[in-house]
Amino acid sequence: MKHIVSQQRAFFYTHQTKSIDYRLKQLNKLEKLLKSNENLLNEAIYKDFKKSTFDTYATELALIYHDIKYAKRNIYKWSKVKRVGTNLLNFPAKSYIIPEPLGVCLVIGAWNYPYQLTLSPVVAAISAGNTVVIKPSELAVNTSAVMAKLINENFDPKYLKVVEGGVSETTVLLENKFDKIFFTGSPQVGKIVYQAAAKNLTPVTLELGGKSPAFVTEECNLKMAVKRMVWAKFVNAGQTCIAPDYILVHKSIENQFLELLKFEIKKEKFSIENGNYTQIINIKNLERLSNMIPSEKVYFGGGINTLERTIQPTVLQGVKFIDKVMNEEIFGPILPVIAYDNLEDAISYVNSNPKPLSCYLFSNSKKIKENVLRKISFGGGAINEAIMHISNPKLPFGGVGNSGIGSYHGEAGFKSFTHYKSILDKSNLIELSLKYYPHSKRKLSWIRFFMKL
Repeated sequence: MKHIVSQQRAFFYTHQTKSIDYRLKQLNKLEKLLKSNENLLNEAIYKDFKKSTFDTYATELALIYHDIKYAKRNIYKWSKVKRVGTNLLNFPAKSYIIPEPLGVCLVIGAWNYPYQLTLSPVVAAISAGNTVVIKPSELAVNTSAVMAKLINENFDPKYLKVVEGGVSETTVLLENKFDKIFFTGSPQVGKIVYQAAAKNLTPVTLELGGKSPAFVTEECNLKMAVKRMVWAKFVNAGQTCIAPDYILVHKSIENQFLELLKFEIKKEKFSIENGNYTQIINIKNLERLSNMIPSEKVYFGGGINTLERTIQPTVLQGVKFIDKVMNEEIFGPILPVIAYDNLEDAISYVNSNPKPLSCYLFSNSKKIKENVLRKISFGGGAINEAIMHISNPKLPFGGVGNSGIGSYHGEAGFKSFTHYKSILDKSNLIELSLKYYPHSKRKLSWIRFFMKL
């Protein structure tokens, strides 16, 4: 591990990665490599999840390709030295900001969207001019192996290197000094990564999780809300960090909402055979999810197939905030529905818990929209939609508080792997005597005057 990092640091200080042409060449190479090996990528992820080719493209590869395209289109603008104004106290001079890469970066990916959540940060790091050590999740063993094969066989390890392994390998990696660590995963592991980074004062981006609420108010377009929410919740069998974790629905429309949920889930016919559903990642998570389903509160679904590692899309009714399913992020195809009478009470409940990664509001009331957005702190989200905010590269994606630190996608991704170096370039033609000894009341009055301007 130490050799890999030292190799990359030596290569970074050759300054080759700082060239825009070099960065574009590597982005083009990565894009071509992925596109020419889509069959391998599809086969690997099917072995891990039984995820279909359609869903692999729509929820993984398409987003990576879009990130690459967007970075290539904007990299010159993002990398440009920016002139800024100079205050009168420093006259005559010019001031500017130089974006520069941080150096050797570590990207630790997540298992639930193993390609997207591992390679999208890599795209951002490449566009900013860094070298990258890549650590995919060991839980998705086949996708980890195929990323290692493709990248390690086609890129110089001094520039990009995939390191496979579990907790022990990650622990050893974190003992090395990096210039940036980017981690996607749970808050529990995020704290460990943060502590390791602190030993070297390494900046981090932590993309974590949390219980993301969805509000359904009586003023919403209920049919459309249900349609969009069902897709967002059950795509990838609910193993999505920004999926609606639970629903807060107004009591007056609870029954209608539940009936529409059941109808929409039946209509979608979620199954591996239909290509719109996946397995739970492993038996451990299957058992964890199984223990979250109280049989007496199952409104729809609840079926569990241990051999196939699948759980039916499940809707829970009559859920209380103290129930087990409300004590941790679900990360599976279980949707608790909680009815509320007073929106302020529902908002207070969300605010009494750690800040969520996402929040969704289904409402046509301008007043309610402003109220929820003003009073609840969360990473990002959507109004009358769910999950799809992740697909807009102009929206920074990230959490707040317990759900994460920092953001990425588009220019935000470039910025997360970049240091902005501030420069004051002073002329030698004039030198005011104000800052020099001997001091005087007159000089001080002039300094006070200039600092007000």
